Amino acid sequence: MQLMYAATSPFVRKVVIVAHELGLDARIEKVAATASPVRRNDTLGALNPLCKLPTLVTDDGLALFDSRVIAEYLCAQAAPEATVLLPEGAAHWTVRRAEALGDGLLDAALLIRYEAVRPEALQWEQWSSAQLLKVTAALDEIECMSNAFNVPVDLGQIAIACALGYLDFRFESLDWRAGRPAASAWFARFALRPSFAATRPA
Repeated sequence: MQLMYAATSPFVRKVVIVAHELGLDARIEKVAATASPVRRNDTLGALNPLCKLPTLVTDDGLALFDSRVIAEYLCAQAAPEATVLLPEGAAHWTVRRAEALGDGLLDAALLIRYEAVRPEALQWEQWSSAQLLKVTAALDEIECMSNAFNVPVDLGQIAIACALGYLDFRFESLDWRAGRPAASAWFARFALRPSFAATRPA
């Protein structure tokens, strides 16, 4: 398999962590790629018409995107004992809800970042403030949820950890830990996982 890859992408990080946790990392060739909201990468676009990362090319030559689809595909390729990443029954939907929360937090954070790199005269403060409200609301929900997180790790926890890691990487001034002791303590434990440490952006 080939993964179109950028080390600073939190959605790429999510997929690589899943591969690590499932013991599939050695089967994936990481191919450096860039994706810009304003400049199209035609090489990436030939695989993924949305021209976004991550994109995974399977052994059969099928190009998969986005991170949720790729993560689910990797779970399907793993040994049966590793599929706890996607439990069955009611727990499945709890995990998928947490995954959507983490991904949604990232979506809002990325929109803030993209707005900040626009020419100053074109920036819209109300837009950024509205996205920041989504980020803080998601963080408050994570604070409520995090005491229920436990081993084994699942896709929801991975998505949320990647979102919090991205805030540390790009939004240090936000100080998301303030007033959120449960989420902070859980993240400190999760950050010790080898898969998370190995994928920390520089």
